[in-house]
Amino acid sequence: MFTKNCWYVACTPDEFAEKPLGRQICGERIAFFRNTDGKVGAVQDFCPHRGAPLSLGYVEDGGLVCGYHGLKMGADGKTLSMPKQRVGGFPCVKSYPVEERYGFVWVWTGDASLANTDDIPVLHWAEDPEWAYGGGLYHINCDYKLMIDNLMDLTHETYVHSTSIGQKEIDEAPVKTKLVDGEVQTVRHMENIKAPPFWQAALTANGLDANADVDRWQICRFNPPSHVMIEVGVAIAGNGGYEAEAQHKASSIVVDFITPETETSHWYFWGMARNFKPEDSALTDQIREGQGQIFSEDLEMLERQQRNILEFPERNLLKLDIDSGGVQARRIIDKLLEKEQQDSKITSVSA
Repeated sequence: MFTKNCWYVACTPDEFAEKPLGRQICGERIAFFRNTDGKVGAVQDFCPHRGAPLSLGYVEDGGLVCGYHGLKMGADGKTLSMPKQRVGGFPCVKSYPVEERYGFVWVWTGDASLANTDDIPVLHWAEDPEWAYGGGLYHINCDYKLMIDNLMDLTHETYVHSTSIGQKEIDEAPVKTKLVDGEVQTVRHMENIKAPPFWQAALTANGLDANADVDRWQICRFNPPSHVMIEVGVAIAGNGGYEAEAQHKASSIVVDFITPETETSHWYFWGMARNFKPEDSALTDQIREGQGQIFSEDLEMLERQQRNILEFPERNLLKLDIDSGGVQARRIIDKLLEKEQQDSKITSVSA
């Protein structure tokens, strides 16, 4: 169902600032914690003594202490100590390559020998003071690929988000899909239209006329295993649209990290990075709240979609031209899965 030899966003640092975090990713239960050196550790959420979840414990002297009988685990998966017990012969639990970068914690659930932090995608906006970011996390009970479909075809905005970012012009504008250096792109441009409520508020925040005619764009970019970045924005009509200078537009990047939990559930890290008024924290909060409401509407739709698919497994879903972005993304995922499975078979035969 999902590739494992790749980096996924696992969590954000604040989620385990006070105590360890237990999270299932790609079917594996993992405990995240921070040791005394400030580094993040990630180990199988399983105490080798009696099988208790290590994430229910606490951190002491850099080790993760099981909250059941006090066994202390190191970030390498080796047992460090246990009150009044000899632990030298205790089996190790699995540890995972983990990296803290760009405000996220990334984890590699596959073959640890293949993990290379250079493969973590570069998020230029996360380190640029000219940009601001605000986001959140949803747990969604549906196949992670359904979320990718959702994000690579924004036609649904007209219907699911009719009071915020949706408008009929989205339906009417043609969408183009292309594959560029392994990245699936779906592009839609709308010219000389009125901005929907969300973008009217963004224009106002950027000192522009919210009632003026605008050119609007949506450029969705899928990169494996499951990251979608969407360039969105509006510019006062007649100033070049997407290419307009900053003083004529309000634009941003919708950030989407989709991390599989099980075959029918995933963790959805959402947010928006913008390069106007980055110092305005109140605006960041306002956009986060509005975006959170928008994505909550997707949540209900996707979970009910998953339920229908499980109830009627014999039905084939239709594929239209607007679905081409999601179809191309799934093809890339399928190829990665096939290669991973073949490599695994070769390794097993060699062993």
